Amino acid sequence: MRNAVAVALLPALVLAGCATEGGEAPEAEGGPTTGPVVDVSGDLGALEERFDARVGVVAVDLQDGRRVEHRGDERFGYASTVKVFVAAALLDATDEVRRGERVEWSQADIDAAGYSPLTQESLDEGLTLDELAEAAVRESDNTATNLVLERLGGPAGLENALRSAGDEETSVDAVEPGINDVTPGEPANTTTPAAFAALLESIAKGDWLESADRERLFDWMSGNATGDPLIRAGAPEGWIVLDKSGGAGPRRGDVALVHPPGREPIVLVVLTERNDLSADYDDALVAEAAALVLGALD
Repeated sequence: MRNAVAVALLPALVLAGCATEGGEAPEAEGGPTTGPVVDVSGDLGALEERFDARVGVVAVDLQDGRRVEHRGDERFGYASTVKVFVAAALLDATDEVRRGERVEWSQADIDAAGYSPLTQESLDEGLTLDELAEAAVRESDNTATNLVLERLGGPAGLENALRSAGDEETSVDAVEPGINDVTPGEPANTTTPAAFAALLESIAKGDWLESADRERLFDWMSGNATGDPLIRAGAPEGWIVLDKSGGAGPRRGDVALVHPPGREPIVLVVLTERNDLSADYDDALVAEAAALVLGALD
């Protein structure tokens, strides 16, 4: 079920980890949250064996600093999960006036990019940069993603933005649909669960984006059209999940802020890869990994 009440809870998410009795929000301390590690590697290992896959997980509970890590420093293809950080980089680099500029594109752009539901529908009238970033997150629209990447200076521009945000691991090497191309043993178009978790945490804590930009990004994540069978499916009933999913071939992933009722959120990154690279990904693998991790932190 889609997060029908997520937008109403966005202010709480924006202030998560730093609210006071008077309702004010002091600045959160910079850097990643540290705390005791909750070990669920045995359960995740059994899940890997059952699905014949690798599972990379990093979760950070912003309530108390507890962490779950499994293959957190191993490389996985990120596919469309990176689009949430494409949008974040645009929000960081531009103001509302710049993002209000209308952008046009051609049918050839759509044909080259592949899956592009909103930009195909809006071919004649165009969209603003803001609407393109939203389409990249909500609809995983490939042409929208490429147009935003172009404004950032291409893959190299996005990688530079991620480096400035503290991510030294993610390798950005292509536009859509090439971001799905991963060669075993090569870093191109890959990241680590730890790197993506740190980026998402930096957004949640206000280290990367200003408050208004975070709220906008969280709104877009609340409507991710392809996230229902993934972390949302593994979260307990009543928990709000803001996420961006991605997948191609044997790889499937989801990056999320998971908000249990009445407490601060949990950053959760789940990236998976089937050992048989000719096999298709399985949504259930992500959902079950999320359920294990969230159950351990509940």
